[in-house]
Amino acid sequence: MAARPLVARQPNERLQALIQEAGCSNAGLARRVNMCGAEHGLDLRYDKTSVARWLRGQQPRGRAPGIIAEALGRKLGRAVTIDEIGMAGGRNLASGVGLQFSPTVLGAVEQVCELWRSDVGRRDFLSGSAVAASALVEPSRDWLISAVDTQVARTAGSRVGRSDVAAVRAMTDSLVQLDHQYGSGHVRPVVVHYLNSVVSGLLAGAYREAVGRELFAAVARLTELAGYMAVDTGQPGLAQRYYIQALRLAQAAGDRGYGGYVLAASMSHLAAQLGNPREIAQLARAAQEGARGQVTPRAEAMFYAAEARGHALLGDARSAHTVAARAEAALDRADSVVEDPVWIRHFDGAYLADELAHCHRDLGHAQAAARAAQDSLDGHPESRARRRAIGLVLLATAQLQEREVELACHTGTQAVELLGTLRSNRGSEYLEDFQDRLAPFRDQQAVRDFGARLHEQAA
Repeated sequence: MAARPLVARQPNERLQALIQEAGCSNAGLARRVNMCGAEHGLDLRYDKTSVARWLRGQQPRGRAPGIIAEALGRKLGRAVTIDEIGMAGGRNLASGVGLQFSPTVLGAVEQVCELWRSDVGRRDFLSGSAVAASALVEPSRDWLISAVDTQVARTAGSRVGRSDVAAVRAMTDSLVQLDHQYGSGHVRPVVVHYLNSVVSGLLAGAYREAVGRELFAAVARLTELAGYMAVDTGQPGLAQRYYIQALRLAQAAGDRGYGGYVLAASMSHLAAQLGNPREIAQLARAAQEGARGQVTPRAEAMFYAAEARGHALLGDARSAHTVAARAEAALDRADSVVEDPVWIRHFDGAYLADELAHCHRDLGHAQAAARAAQDSLDGHPESRARRRAIGLVLLATAQLQEREVELACHTGTQAVELLGTLRSNRGSEYLEDFQDRLAPFRDQQAVRDFGARLHEQAA
């Protein structure tokens, strides 16, 4: 009887590429792995022959793949996952990157770094994936019931200090301003490359407990920003992954308030964009419950405003008005108790008016929607170009609901001109919605002129 042919192993090209990137010899890598293992209480005795076997496709057992990834990560100055070194063994499948609320801090770091790396590599599964409503709500449940991370400090790697955290915060503030003014299409590639090339190295470094908490808080905010930019570039499936990881990083930071913000300002608004009104309210209420007693009145106002959006989309006017009144009352108390954290300071009367304009629009209350949209426009400075453009579309929609077609088209044209200075998919979606609402009036001259202006802008 003929012998069964042996199944040929595939060369580990991922590991080969990383070794070359790190500038390691086989013997050098083996030595680094043995030293890293010793720090974890393991007596490893690998040599250059062992590394050669790994490169031919053999996978070591037990904890060794994680140790190899950590050793290479130290040499490269950034976090490296077992998936990246080709030793995941079927775990951490690419299509699931970023969708898990990891139970451990180490797992959270590994997952978010893999997300950034996949995003930089433009993996098709990231941008092309759909968003499941359950995948928005389930992480909020995990966040609500998860115990506090008892320790985030690390002793291995390059030293990370408060100046490094300050640099991440300053970079985030600069990118937020650029995003407001020019739209995410211009800025998002910079954010993702910075996360992958610089921030991943900081997470893989050595830091004290206090510095580590501050680092996770800063990275959570920048990760959430990258998620918002994914929304603004028409990639909701990718945004979902970033939001889940931002929520997990906020948990590692010990910042329940910011975790609530991610649920109410990010995941809830994503659910609104995707037409899932029940999930909008659920996420906003989860934020209220999970951050109760740990946020300022300004943050409470934003949480209530998000819930009101969900009720309005469901057509529940009574609940929407009740919760909107709580939002207004909370914002009236802002600044009178304690100083707000940086992530909520932008939420002022103009932002609340914007939220209320959405509510009134969805409830069909045209006059109230127009007033709120105008209040929003009056309050937003010129630097918030995208927000002003959306406000103009909201005002035009309200005017159309009042059957003021010519005025609505005039206001809509102002929005078109402003959006012409931006690269914003969100703005384009608002315009498309306004166009759809214009359809019953297509025979009017003002509507035809508006269509011609849109065609000219597109050209």
